[in-house]
Amino acid sequence: MKAASVNQSPENKVHIAQTEQFVKQSLAGAEAGHDWWHIHRVYNNAKLILASEKADQLVVELAVLLHDIDDSKFNGGDEEIGPQKAGDFLRSIHVEEKIIRHVQEIIRNMSFRSGLGIVNFHSRELEIVQDADRLDAIGAIGIARAFTYGGFKNREIYNPEIPPAMNMRKEEYKNSSSPSINHFYEKLLLLKDQMNTETGRQIALERHSFMELYLGQFKSEWNGER
Repeated sequence: MKAASVNQSPENKVHIAQTEQFVKQSLAGAEAGHDWWHIHRVYNNAKLILASEKADQLVVELAVLLHDIDDSKFNGGDEEIGPQKAGDFLRSIHVEEKIIRHVQEIIRNMSFRSGLGIVNFHSRELEIVQDADRLDAIGAIGIARAFTYGGFKNREIYNPEIPPAMNMRKEEYKNSSSPSINHFYEKLLLLKDQMNTETGRQIALERHSFMELYLGQFKSEWNGER
């Protein structure tokens, strides 16, 4: 991945390259749905969106690279460990403090889980990073990631006796251990209508349709239908 955009200043390109190497090292051996290749895909999504959106490119790129540096779901629910680690690293490479604070706020507020609580921060950069990340949660890749994470947590693939829990509060969502198929109804199928940018909405429509086709096929096979 060539993380540094051609539009960035030489100094910013160095910051992006340093951050890329830091993230690659930090995520070595990570759960496959939240590893370096997830970051790579989200970065590509962000580039697509940035092509038609006005935003601080450095903030978007740094936030994309660092958004899963220490995901709370792998750290006992600690939602500050990721922003803290990102901030410490960016200060070590002498990124401007206001950029660091913006990146940290994006990391704190971008997840689907965060949106189930009170969100006190907003920026166009947050919207772009959020869309880029959510696009990797739906479609063919989203399906693969859902079952990868479900397997990592030793969850059932599907259990018709356990219905999806809709309209969960933040703590309920964080503590959920429902089957992987339920995750489609509890989150993934909802993302299409939560996109912030026009580019994100257009891409999400196609990926949403693919998930619906998949779920229809899944249910047919589960029920022994042709």
